[in-house]
Amino acid sequence: MPQITIDYSDIMADAFDREGFARALHRATVEIAAAKPEACKTQFRPSAYTVFGYEDPGARGHAVVHVTIGLLAGRSAETKARLTETALELLRKHVADTAFALHASAEVQDLDPSYRKSDR
Repeated sequence: MPQITIDYSDIMADAFDREGFARALHRATVEIAAAKPEACKTQFRPSAYTVFGYEDPGARGHAVVHVTIGLLAGRSAETKARLTETALELLRKHVADTAFALHASAEVQDLDPSYRKSDR
């Protein structure tokens, strides 16, 4: 824990400093949610096909990015809100200005009590 997943439109790949974003988000998660640095894990999942509103998907004028942060239960609503706001701020800093419109969102979810991990 935490388990961080970033789903994003592939058209933003060249404009998205994924490594810088992950490192900054890990630092923020440690500071805000009292996570251990070595426990922070992030996966990036590019999507080749994004549809926005009524726009023709082939126009590729919009990009979507969504950050999901899974934490063990027990953080306050204020802590979760602060972490999601910080994630959005960090996205603004780590995605370069581009010709497409960027739609960003973030959420913190409590991991299910059944959550377990294994390291090798």
